[in-house]
Amino acid sequence: MIAIIDYGAGNLHSVKNALDFIRAPSKITGDASEILAADKVILPGVGAFGDTMECLERDGLDKVVKQIAAAGIPLLGICMGLQLMFEESEESPGAKGLGLFKGRIVRIPDRGLKIPHMGWNNIEIAKESRILRNIGDTPFVYFVHSYYVQPEDGGIASAYTEYGEKLTVAVESGNVFAVQFHPEKSGDMGMRILRNFISL
Repeated sequence: MIAIIDYGAGNLHSVKNALDFIRAPSKITGDASEILAADKVILPGVGAFGDTMECLERDGLDKVVKQIAAAGIPLLGICMGLQLMFEESEESPGAKGLGLFKGRIVRIPDRGLKIPHMGWNNIEIAKESRILRNIGDTPFVYFVHSYYVQPEDGGIASAYTEYGEKLTVAVESGNVFAVQFHPEKSGDMGMRILRNFISL
C-alpha cells in the first residue's frame, strides 16, 4: 500500500486518482501508524512553504516523514513536497524545512518570463534515475511553481529544466526522491514516473 500523507495540503486527490488509474493500491492518511506501515509514501503539497511546514508540524507528521526516510522506505515528494525536504525557503524566512537534504529554496529569477512557471516544459535527465528511467531524454511534464531548489550537493540532482536559466527540478538519494513538477498531471509521462516509483 502507498500512503499519501494528508496534512491539509492540496492535490491529494489528484495524486490518488493517478495511482488508481495505474491500479496502485493507495490511501490518503494522516495517521502516523498507517504511514509508517506503508510500502511506499508520497508527500504531496501545494501552497506556501511556511504554512505547509506548520501543518506538518501541527500533526507531528514532520517526525513521521523523517522516520520514513531513515527507515529506508521509498519516499516521493511532489511539488511543495520536494521543497519541504530541504532546509529553508526564501518564500518563508525563518521557517525551517525537514532538512532531509541540504540546500534552500529560492525564487525563480525574473528573466522576462512569466512567474509562476506554469504549464508544460521539457526536463533534461541529469543522471541515472530509478524513477525517471525509460521516459526519454527530454520528456515534457507539467509545472506550477514560483520557487525552485538549490541543493548544496549538486550530485543529488536528477533532472533540470530551462526557464530563464537552468533550474533543478528533481532530486534523489537512497530511498528519497522528489520532483518539482506534477507527475499526476503529466499525462502518460507522469504515469510512467509513478509506475517507476511503485515498482521500487
